Amino acid sequence: MDIELWWLLALPLFFALGWLAARVDIRQIVTESRLLPSSYFKGLNFLLNEQPDKAIEAFIEVVKVNPQTIELHFALGSLFRRRGEVDRAIRMHQNLAEREDLAQEQKLQALLELAQDYLKAGLLDRAEELFLKLDATQHAEAALHFLLEIYEQEKEWRKAIVIAEKLEVLSGSSFQKEIANFYCELAERELMQSRPAAARPHLAEALDHHRLCVRANLLLGDLERDLGNRQAAIAAWQRIESQNPAYLSLVAERLLTAYREEGQPDEGLNLLRVFLEKYPSLDLLDMVYQATLAGSGPQAAYRLVRDEVRRTPTLLGLDKLLEAQLLDVPPERRNDLELIKQLIHQHTRSLALYKCEHCGFRARQFYWHCPACGEWETYAPRRTEEKGIPA
Repeated sequence: MDIELWWLLALPLFFALGWLAARVDIRQIVTESRLLPSSYFKGLNFLLNEQPDKAIEAFIEVVKVNPQTIELHFALGSLFRRRGEVDRAIRMHQNLAEREDLAQEQKLQALLELAQDYLKAGLLDRAEELFLKLDATQHAEAALHFLLEIYEQEKEWRKAIVIAEKLEVLSGSSFQKEIANFYCELAERELMQSRPAAARPHLAEALDHHRLCVRANLLLGDLERDLGNRQAAIAAWQRIESQNPAYLSLVAERLLTAYREEGQPDEGLNLLRVFLEKYPSLDLLDMVYQATLAGSGPQAAYRLVRDEVRRTPTLLGLDKLLEAQLLDVPPERRNDLELIKQLIHQHTRSLALYKCEHCGFRARQFYWHCPACGEWETYAPRRTEEKGIPA
C-alpha cells in the first residue's frame, strides 16, 4: 500500500499535539493540587493507614480552611451519621442547607442528608417534614422510600399505602406484597378491637392487590371463626393450599380446632394427614402427632412419627421420634433414651428457627415483617433444617 506524503507530514504534528496536551493536563493537576491545603493530603494518608479518626480531624481542618469544598462537607456528614455521631452530622448538613451560595441541586442534597440524620436520630417528625419537601424533586424516589420506612415504624398503615402506591408509579416496581400486608395490618387492628365488619373490606383490598396473600386468608378465617361461621373459616384457611401450601402449618391448629367444634375431629385430623403427606413440615407433624396421641394412643403416635422420619429424615424429626418412644418405653431403657433425647434436643435448638431470606436474621417465632431488615414475607414458614425438604 502506498503511503501518502501528507501522512509523513502529519505524524510529527500529532505527536507534538499529544505532548502539548499532556503538559497542559499535568500543569492543571499540579496547579489544583497546590491549591489544596496540606491537611487534605494528611487526611488521605490517615485513611490509607486505616486511621479514620485522625483522617476525620484532618478533613475537618480542610473544611475550615476552604469552605468551598462542598463534596467534602457531604462526605464528612455522611461519615458522621454512619459512625453514630448524629449531632455532628446534623450540624454539618444544617450549615450546608442554610448556605446562600449553594446551587439548588446542592441544597436539595443537603436537605436529603439532613432528613436522613433526623431519621437516624429518631426525630421522625422532623425527618418526615423534610422528606415531604423533596416531593417532585430529583430526590423524590429516595425520599418516598424513607417515608415508607417512617410510616412502617409509626404503624401509619394508611399513609404507608399512599406512599407505596406513589412508589409503584415512580419506580415502576411492584409494591403489591407490601400494600397487601398494610391492609392486613389495618384488618388485624380492627379484629383486635372486635370490629369484624370494619376488618372485612381491608382483607378484600389485600387480596385484590395480591391474590397470593396468605396472611389475608388466614385473617379472614379468624374473622369468620369469631363470627361463628366455622365452615366459612375452614374454607378460607383451606384456600391457603392454592396460594402457598408451605404456610398450611400456620393454620393447622386452627383447622383442627374448627373441625372439633363442628363435631368432626376425624375429618380434621385426616385433612392434616393429607397435608402432611403432600407437604412435609415439622410443625404439621407435631400437630398431627399431638392429635394422634390424644385420639389413638402412644403406639399410633409413635408409628406416625417413625414413618415420617423415614420419609423425610431430620434431627428435629428424630427428636420428636424419641419423645414418642419415651411415652411407652420399659423402665430399664428410659434413662438411656432420655439421655439421647436430651443431647439431640440441645443440638436441635439452633435448627428449630425461622430465618429471614433477605437478611438472614433467625428467630424462634414466625414473622410477617422481619424485625431486623424490615422486609415483608421474607420468613419461610419452615424451620432452618427443613430448607432441603421438597414442598
